[in-house]
Amino acid sequence: MSTDAEVFVIGAGPAGLTAAYCLTKETSGVVVIEKDPQYVGGISRTVRRGNFLFDIGGHRFFSKSKEVVDLWHEILPNDFITRRRLSRIYYAGKYYSYPLSAFEALRNLGIFTSTVCVLSYAFAKLFPIASPRSFHDWVRNRFGERLFQIFFRTYTEKVWGMSCDEISADWAAQRIKGLDLRVAVVNALKRSFRRKPKSDAVGRDTVKTLIETFQYPRKGPGMMWDAAAAKIIERGGQILMGRELTQLAYDDIKRLWRIEVTTADGRRENYTARQVVSSAPVRELVQKLSPKPISLLHARALRYRDFLTVALMVDKPDVFADNWIYIHDPSVQVGRVQNFCSWSPEMVPAGMTCLGLEYFCFEDDGLWSMSDEDLVALAKREIAKVGLVSASDVVDGCVVRQPKAYPVYDDDYREHMAMIRRDLEQTYPTLHMIGRNGMHKYNNQDHAMMTAMLTARNILAGERIYDVWEVNEDAEYHEAGESSAQAALASERLVPRRVNSRAA
Repeated sequence: MSTDAEVFVIGAGPAGLTAAYCLTKETSGVVVIEKDPQYVGGISRTVRRGNFLFDIGGHRFFSKSKEVVDLWHEILPNDFITRRRLSRIYYAGKYYSYPLSAFEALRNLGIFTSTVCVLSYAFAKLFPIASPRSFHDWVRNRFGERLFQIFFRTYTEKVWGMSCDEISADWAAQRIKGLDLRVAVVNALKRSFRRKPKSDAVGRDTVKTLIETFQYPRKGPGMMWDAAAAKIIERGGQILMGRELTQLAYDDIKRLWRIEVTTADGRRENYTARQVVSSAPVRELVQKLSPKPISLLHARALRYRDFLTVALMVDKPDVFADNWIYIHDPSVQVGRVQNFCSWSPEMVPAGMTCLGLEYFCFEDDGLWSMSDEDLVALAKREIAKVGLVSASDVVDGCVVRQPKAYPVYDDDYREHMAMIRRDLEQTYPTLHMIGRNGMHKYNNQDHAMMTAMLTARNILAGERIYDVWEVNEDAEYHEAGESSAQAALASERLVPRRVNSRAA
């Protein structure tokens, strides 16, 4: 029986396009749908406003996986530039280099506060909290209470929308893996005496928080995903923009998918396919499956953190050299400020600056529902309040909303996802879930790509050789060993989980 596609891919973000790119090397029977009517790349797209280009969140191209790095350069062979990582923390009216510079931190904090930080650290080491359960407990044990309050609490609570006492310690252990105060001080002292990083190379034991250089497409990450889309089409694949999944029905007798989508202008289109690859949010996917999965209620319980960027166009050059600045000030709502000409000079017209103010929210809160005009006005007030530019220097602004940017881990997350996985794998053997939202895992771009690469290999092999749910947080993969699949297996990258209140 003929079908419209051998493989139907839902979502043209990094995971979806990587899967389609790898599949179209072997077969042209690939159809990709994307809800956005204009941009591919998902959260890694590059948005254009006049002559300005800006990234949604800032995407460093760094990976320990040689396969992922090789694929980046295969897709975009001549357009990567090497950038030095420059970032700072804004706290109490002063700026701190991040990673820390020892002398600068001492000067900004002052002798008294610095002494309190050291004593707080010593007290935490002498009297640690036994069996730390929360993010607060874990960071306090590792850095001391005073440093937690200065450099961890405010930003973390802005990003995740819950108290650090509610976020579980396992996320802290994963997110700040390999870094403690001793390591930070040693690196800070080295950095204070060294003008430039010695090398762009990063060893296996390098603390990721301290990486100093990265690669970046010269016109933003969307440049790479535009190139991937073009190559998919050249090989005979299809990318259909402005299409939203309406229903995904599985015929168990014919082992065939019947797919209904809605176009941007409200028309209905129907497709058939042998295999489906989904990078859509798990909650949305499960609700559109037919027959209805028994795990539907589990999917409805999954939660997401949303994100919006207010891009401000500034009539001044060289406002600051940082790629981004973390705003650890509770008096403003902005969580981070990107400086896109520091990511790449080609993204901004000469003599101008483009700043991206990042706000973290939920779709049903007041910030998300504010008008674009009010959000631009808020961003102008806040950028002036932290002293980066004056409101009068801003000549234009626009807003980009990114729903479901981060999957949220709460008390019951693992139970829900375990149930969903078992249910879907048994009921829909030709449905493959990949990427950040497709797997409800807060992973980086390289991790999302690796899950897609291995999924494409599974489909082409006709069996699930690789368990993509076990791809590790660094997307590492090696050919050596008894089974090449085993090299992709390790613990997942975690996002904040609420402390299990039912635990003893």
